[in-house]
Amino acid sequence: MTPNSQLLTGAQLADGTGSALRRADVLISDGTIAAVEPPGTLSHRLGRDLPGRDLTGLVLAPGFIDAHSHADNAPLLDEPDTTKIRQGVTTEVVGNCGFSLAPRSTEHADTLPAFLERLFPPISYTWTNFHELFARTDAAGHVTNHCPLVGHGTLRIAAMGMAGRTADDTALAAMRAALDEGMAAGAFGLSSGLIYPPALFAGTAELRSLAEVLGGDGIYATHLRDEGDHLLESIDEALRIGQVAGRTHVSHLKAAGVANWGKIGDALTRIARARHLGTPAAQDVYPYTASSTMLTSVLPADFLGAGAETLIARLGSPAGRAELRAELGGRDDWDDIRIATTASHRHEGSTLHEIAECTGSEPVDALADVLVQERLRVAMVHFSMREADLELALADDHTMIGSDGLPPGTGGKPHPRLYGTFPRVLGRYTRERGLLHLPDAVRRMTALPARTFRIPGRGVIAPGNAADLVAFDPAGVRDVGDYESPARRPEGVRWVCLAGRTVVEDGNYLGGKHGRRLTPAP
Repeated sequence: MTPNSQLLTGAQLADGTGSALRRADVLISDGTIAAVEPPGTLSHRLGRDLPGRDLTGLVLAPGFIDAHSHADNAPLLDEPDTTKIRQGVTTEVVGNCGFSLAPRSTEHADTLPAFLERLFPPISYTWTNFHELFARTDAAGHVTNHCPLVGHGTLRIAAMGMAGRTADDTALAAMRAALDEGMAAGAFGLSSGLIYPPALFAGTAELRSLAEVLGGDGIYATHLRDEGDHLLESIDEALRIGQVAGRTHVSHLKAAGVANWGKIGDALTRIARARHLGTPAAQDVYPYTASSTMLTSVLPADFLGAGAETLIARLGSPAGRAELRAELGGRDDWDDIRIATTASHRHEGSTLHEIAECTGSEPVDALADVLVQERLRVAMVHFSMREADLELALADDHTMIGSDGLPPGTGGKPHPRLYGTFPRVLGRYTRERGLLHLPDAVRRMTALPARTFRIPGRGVIAPGNAADLVAFDPAGVRDVGDYESPARRPEGVRWVCLAGRTVVEDGNYLGGKHGRRLTPAP
């Protein structure tokens, strides 16, 4: 054994496959898992002077994989982003919902930063393509492993700005070429966010054309075109696109809005039918009944086909306000829309209804005022789902777990899922409610996303795999943060190991950047 070997003893093993918990000792050496054997076998064979760690009373699992992250910017932050590693997450799939940090074209160089600042904190863009972006982030270092996707929205901005029209042949060729460059640089697949501009102006044919670049064996991950009234039709569209790509992944599956509660069963049936017909398809879920995204997503589509300055001017004009009132005046969920973060940090934690009452205005005007004052840099939390639908989606065998947290570094009062998603599944939905058995809950966080996204050497505790591991207290693991005080680290995640190196001890992050950007398995 090398000097970098360590023997883990005493734990119950949840190996990622969904098999029953079992007692086993795990030997890690030079960043990989060297052996997994019955208790006492390894120490007897190798000698008792081997450095060891006693994990008695804990469950040892593969490092969790966040199937839906927006931490693309994490390597570029001044301070390490510890929101995921303290949950036991060692790998994140980033570039979701059509938002990737590349490509960035010369023609629309300023458009991408202006758009992404509605969600991401300000970033100094020094790259144009994925090879350059990855060189920058790799040099900066990663707290967790990253598996990047290519964002369709970013492709569209690079090719045609925020234009609210169908892509012509020239723009489509540019998007295909940029996607091909991203895949050659090491991206894992294509993502889309079809409620966001400019992606919402793309037709199915555009997305199928891009999916062709993946060669029939890639993955298409999508924030559906509609998660409410047209949920089922949107799933059908996603599956048609995914059939061309090779595999379909539905991001943060939900049924939003009271009128749509109860549709999750039909949604899962459609996805299952696609699998039966030969197209691999799955979904991720976050364990909360509120969503979170940029506040501009509340605006009607006809407001969104323009750049930031044009939109701000329209929202501030009497004519624009009149149009907005005409289109949104019938909404009655203003008390369900809570401001999460703003550029100035005003209004954070307040609902649009509360802001309207304080200012003596109508909620539609409060919406427009906040967007104008903050120059569109506003994120929200939206309470729009019901618990029964969430539990039905979570219980499906093909559901994995994604945090879908806001990009780190925005401050404010972001959705608590950024800090507590994985402990919440293990605590609330596994231990307390019994919706999932613990080994299967771990499978959804490990082997299932590893197989779905073809993440190499991770997801199962087996010899030869990377020593990315987490040990947690099954009786005490839980999320702590709520919507008023979200930035609270979870409890019960005792130890996290990344490539054989201890990075979290007793819930405390030990510092440094020991993750890396991964590339897809063949």
